Amino acid sequence: PPAMSRRVVRQSKFRHVFGQPVKADQMYEDIRVSKVTCDSSFCAVNPKFVAIIVESGGGGAFIVLPLAKTGRVDKNHPLVTGHTAPVLDIDWCPHNDNVIASASEDTTVMVWQIPDYVPVRNITEPVVTLEGHSKRVGIISWHPTARNVLLSAGCDNLVILWNVGTGEMLLVLEDMHTDLIYNVGWNRNGSLLVTTCKDKKVRVIDPRKQQVVAEKAKPHDGARPVRAIFMADGKIFTTGFSKMSERQLGLWDLNNFEEPIALQEMDTSNGVLLPFYDPDSSIVYLCGKGDSSIRYFEITDEAPYVHYLNTYSSKEPQRGMGFMPKRGLDVSKCEIARFFKLHERKCEPIVMTVPRKSDLFQDDLYPDTPGPEPALEADEWLSGKDAEPILISLRDGYVPIKNRELKVVKKNILDNKPPPGRRHSHSTCDPDFSRPALEEVLEEIRALKEMVQAQEKRISDLEDKLCQFTNGTD
Repeated sequence: PPAMSRRVVRQSKFRHVFGQPVKADQMYEDIRVSKVTCDSSFCAVNPKFVAIIVESGGGGAFIVLPLAKTGRVDKNHPLVTGHTAPVLDIDWCPHNDNVIASASEDTTVMVWQIPDYVPVRNITEPVVTLEGHSKRVGIISWHPTARNVLLSAGCDNLVILWNVGTGEMLLVLEDMHTDLIYNVGWNRNGSLLVTTCKDKKVRVIDPRKQQVVAEKAKPHDGARPVRAIFMADGKIFTTGFSKMSERQLGLWDLNNFEEPIALQEMDTSNGVLLPFYDPDSSIVYLCGKGDSSIRYFEITDEAPYVHYLNTYSSKEPQRGMGFMPKRGLDVSKCEIARFFKLHERKCEPIVMTVPRKSDLFQDDLYPDTPGPEPALEADEWLSGKDAEPILISLRDGYVPIKNRELKVVKKNILDNKPPPGRRHSHSTCDPDFSRPALEEVLEEIRALKEMVQAQEKRISDLEDKLCQFTNGTD
């Protein structure tokens, strides 16, 4: 009877999401995408830039292009080159669209400031270099809500948390992983980590207590790498392989880690599935390295919990994939996700859309979403504070903020104790040091401050002019 069949079809506004590549002139052509074999996504995007790890003789490099700079990339386009060996992972800072971190085979992590205008030469000077790993570093990930907190994981089986603003290590998670770490992900407020490892365990870690708070051995029976990410409600989504080497996905509840909430077989391809997650729509997109498709699923609270929506298929396999944060999407076109698919020589944006007839803002598709303001400072987080992301509305679209400098203030060891041997210093109780002299110094500092502010304003105005000028000539 018709009543029966009506119940079978699940109601969801995402049932008809469809993917479409952009037109040919909207791609980024002539990019030599890196050939390094690792399961990183090789591409990082934000509302201002697309960054791609590229082939580079001798050292390691990535290219950064303003989003609007589509078409053929000039072969002399400047690169970000500072690593002495291949770059393995890149990640844009969620709280500053001009700051990106890179991890390399040379054992270092570097943090870079990217200007809004296209520089003339390669960018070779990082704002800060983070040294602490003894083997190559394959994974980096910024903290979702705390300013300047960056995580790195290396082939030395260490996870290190850094305060980028001071260049120092905050925490070193050692003796937790007995083998190569495959991936690391934060939960929504950055209080917990989930990791997968070659020792076939998924671990949930409280980084500040330096404790594994939950673990699951062999969430997937197969031998190939597992990936895991947190859902917004704290569940964990995994991809891996069955004993028969079919690709699988799983959904797990931390309070009952023994049995999966859902476990589904997919196919027998051997590419590791990279999961990309949008908490606002509760959709997980699975992109296999070497696949030519993107499969997507809606995660809900009713059985079977992981609902297959559709597959975007193309002819060309993907070498890597970038995933735009929600605030970088075009809400006027009902775009709910945008991927940046890497081929051998180009990057092709793919837009996922919910078909709607109305031109009005669709607030059910765009709940308030994490904005660019951090909710915590690094030391607040380290001392045990947690905070949810600070949300913004996309009703009028999102306009990226102007370039903000990342300031790194290295802690000075001299701050801790007075230098030896200088007993006689100018203190305010020193009889030689008069009040007028102090006033004079303060006056001079005031004048200098004003001068610096005037210069800052002048530079900023010039940058704006330059931006208008370069945008005008495109």
